[in-house]
Amino acid sequence: MIRDQQKSRRGFLKQLAATASVAAFPAIIPATVLGREGNVAASERVRIGIIGTGGRGSHLAYYMPKTGQVVAVSDCVLKHMEQAQARKPDSVWAKYQDYRQMLDKENLDAVVVATTDQNRVLASVLACQAGLDVFAEKPLTLTIAEGQTLVKAARKHSRVCQVGTHQRSMQPNAWAVDQIRRGAIGKVHTVVAHLYKAPKRYGGLSEEPIPKGLDWNLWTGPAMLHPYNHRLQERMEGYQGWAQWWDYSGGDVTLHGAHAADQIQYTLGKDDTGPVEIWPTSEGLDAEVRMKYADGTIVRFEREEGVLWGAVFIGEKGKIEINRGRVASNPAELVANAPESSGGNSEPHLQDWLDCIKTREKPIADVEAGHRAVNLCHLINICRELGRKVNWNPDREEFVDDPAANTLLDRPRREGFELPLL
Repeated sequence: MIRDQQKSRRGFLKQLAATASVAAFPAIIPATVLGREGNVAASERVRIGIIGTGGRGSHLAYYMPKTGQVVAVSDCVLKHMEQAQARKPDSVWAKYQDYRQMLDKENLDAVVVATTDQNRVLASVLACQAGLDVFAEKPLTLTIAEGQTLVKAARKHSRVCQVGTHQRSMQPNAWAVDQIRRGAIGKVHTVVAHLYKAPKRYGGLSEEPIPKGLDWNLWTGPAMLHPYNHRLQERMEGYQGWAQWWDYSGGDVTLHGAHAADQIQYTLGKDDTGPVEIWPTSEGLDAEVRMKYADGTIVRFEREEGVLWGAVFIGEKGKIEINRGRVASNPAELVANAPESSGGNSEPHLQDWLDCIKTREKPIADVEAGHRAVNLCHLINICRELGRKVNWNPDREEFVDDPAANTLLDRPRREGFELPLL
């Protein structure tokens, strides 16, 4: 078993307090344990492990609310853990290069999974099987089939699984969604979103020495094991090098498009479904794409600038643009009372997850919603690869009478990184 049932820390502290009350002199218990002076009692804090401490994982560890406590971290790049620790010098974390060892050895309540895309679902599924709640970064999956497996694992093991599409927790975004749903622009008939670039296909790169402290096999995970080259793994051209490659990611379609797709699904109230038709309106792997939902709403991925993180919603009475932490409209008075623009702080989204761990309610970006949202991104890539229209059954999550398209729902996985059978 990955993790045996652990004794309640709360029960332990009650026993400690009882022992102290009969001692000859009072025990000195730190304020952090008892929850005084603005602190949260240790027995009430969620013990968290971070899987992947590169840029995003380090950010989430830094902004973790007081009701959560990071106690262990793991990363197949050793320097990432040291860099993350340097941002929180007052914290002491157990460190593991292989996250599976962390799941085995640490007494955790939950994990944050901030790995590269190809490794995210396996880590999340293993965490669910270990009885841990999960905060999984976006894009949630590499394939549609992966998402189906993760949703099944979270439900089977009754786990709280929040997806890191944190724009749902931003006040301006939430306010605009509410306005649209209340009919501020009438019935929404069209959504216009950014035109995202497809991932590159690996054509061979020169082999370089594997850097010290990098487990290249573990980093590669289920993908094909290529000879190491820094262009496959390191940050290049302003964003993660790995996110450019089909082997590890869906390209910009999933890297940035996952936020836009989530904003579209959430605003339209489609968290449990998806479009029924997807087709390219130009040629090539970077083609413009359109989608249609069963209710007739059209989504057009065609804008080359502007709304990178969200979309423009067009209705009978006007249009509202929702982007990261800010909104705009035509006519302008539609958003005159919108909350002030906010930045990209993830703390409210993390807090929602931590609150739901206590209440066992669904978080605002539940795993099903995250899976359905990133499916839009995968559908874009599949449609472009085939170069033609596809019909999608969102209930069965498969293409209609289209064996060629259905073969693209999943990818082969390297031995040792298979997903568990559920």
